[in-house]
Amino acid sequence: MLYLGLFLLVVIAPPLYMWKVAHENNVLSHQLSLQGEQEKVRLFFISDVHLRKISKKMIAQLQGHHFDAVIIGGDFADSRTPIDRIHENLSLLTSLGPTYFIWGNNDREIGEERLKDILQAYHVQIIVNDAVQLPLKNSFWLSAIEDTTVKEYSFEKAFAKIGDQDLVVFIAHNPEVFAKVRAKFRADLMMGGHLHGGQIRFGPYGVHPNGSYRRRDGVMTLVSNGYGTTLVPFRFGAKPQCHIIDIDISSK
Repeated sequence: MLYLGLFLLVVIAPPLYMWKVAHENNVLSHQLSLQGEQEKVRLFFISDVHLRKISKKMIAQLQGHHFDAVIIGGDFADSRTPIDRIHENLSLLTSLGPTYFIWGNNDREIGEERLKDILQAYHVQIIVNDAVQLPLKNSFWLSAIEDTTVKEYSFEKAFAKIGDQDLVVFIAHNPEVFAKVRAKFRADLMMGGHLHGGQIRFGPYGVHPNGSYRRRDGVMTLVSNGYGTTLVPFRFGAKPQCHIIDIDISSK
């Protein structure tokens, strides 16, 4: 019995724990203050859903909030994702508010036109090398590029419509492009995912850095650990997450 107990502790417990962590629902809240006409803006950001089923309980808890934009930051699906699950997940997310989609490196595995048709059926707006102005008092834009690993992307097109005094949230699935954007363009907030925080990490050590919300070269930057997993349904040291971003705009 002792050996059986040790076997269960050493062999079975760690995978069960990592599976449990991978299926947590962690909604992180962030704040940002900007200058402009007095207004409050609330965004919801989720990336890297992959195969995972979005929690109905989590969405129900979020439905008391007003979101000006729900942003899907890429890898919403991959070749493993059942089509029914894509529909279910979209139905939940779009219930929160107007929804916008940015391509990730795995989304096209189910077929580009197929996914486009599904997104359009839920009135999700796809942003590709372009910017979309939100219906707010301030001139407030969501700017995004094409996935950097699959198709041509253009920072210039993503910022072409935006004026010098406009407020800008720039989104790219892969945050490794952010330094290039900061060197050439102005943004008030940058958001991305893709890296999964390394997914399995030991303290400070992982394949990729852990997710964070911090100022980088003067720009508030959100790099999410993402909601789902890739390769294996396990997480350790890099909890899954999605995000509420409250933006307080004032003239002060």
